[in-house]
Amino acid sequence: MIDDFLYLVPIALGLGLVGLVAFLWALNNGQYEDLDGAAERILFDEDEGPLNQKPRDTGPDVSADRRS
Repeated sequence: MIDDFLYLVPIALGLGLVGLVAFLWALNNGQYEDLDGAAERILFDEDEGPLNQKPRDTGPDVSADRRS
């Protein structure tokens, strides 16, 4: 039973070290620079912008002409 710990502890420490190195690499390479960009980009189509932008002028409103 104790012999199993001689294998498991170094493996666990090694995996933890690999995870820490991967996290630090991602942090230094700008993977966490724009956290909100992807979350907001998925909400809009390519031709639409965020809600705080003014809508494009598409010409006169013709919906009032259809009342008959």
